Amino acid sequence: MSETLLMVFLKAARPGEVKTRLARDIGPEAACWAYSSMVRHLWRHLEGLAPVELRYAPDDAEAEIRPWMRPGWACRPQGPGDLGQRLERAFEEAFSRGARRVVAIGTDCPEVTRRDVESAWAALERHDLVTGPATDGGYWLIGLSQNRPELFHGIDWSTDRVHAQTLRTAEAGGLTCHRLRMLADVDTLQDWKGFLHLTAAMGMAQAGAAAHGRAASPSL
Repeated sequence: MSETLLMVFLKAARPGEVKTRLARDIGPEAACWAYSSMVRHLWRHLEGLAPVELRYAPDDAEAEIRPWMRPGWACRPQGPGDLGQRLERAFEEAFSRGARRVVAIGTDCPEVTRRDVESAWAALERHDLVTGPATDGGYWLIGLSQNRPELFHGIDWSTDRVHAQTLRTAEAGGLTCHRLRMLADVDTLQDWKGFLHLTAAMGMAQAGAAAHGRAASPSL
């Protein structure tokens, strides 16, 4: 197995089971479409990155997850339990298979890039723990250079205390920590509108660059 590994925690795109906060405002079908759009956006950012392991939920969703696979990627079910139990299991399995620098992200923050992941892997050569703090008090990335299950115990998941509690546990255990840039999750209608505005601006910039390139190219 490669020394490095990226694990992406994701759900099958099923109406009513993804983006439930967003669904309160736009409905379950539209929220499901939004979720799939964010996953595709994230995939473009991770293009060419390997090895990647998709840790999916629910456990019977493999057939729905496989179309999202890319060369060099694998998929495994998350298994039962709360987020902490599922993260703990995933890291334990990754280290038991020989990985030495393991990073996990979700799909709530579609602005994560390949550079973010590679920066986390690089930081794990010098640090025990890497985190990507989220604006809501959680984290969009966590990476470890050794199995430390205590980092997933006693955490108030889905609250604004997740990142701070994780850092306190790390400090109590004498772990060195490196923090990446702060990013925002896309959970609410306001978040979704912001994401649409950002992607529209990016699309306009890319179209403009392409048009400029065509105009600057000599005709044959």
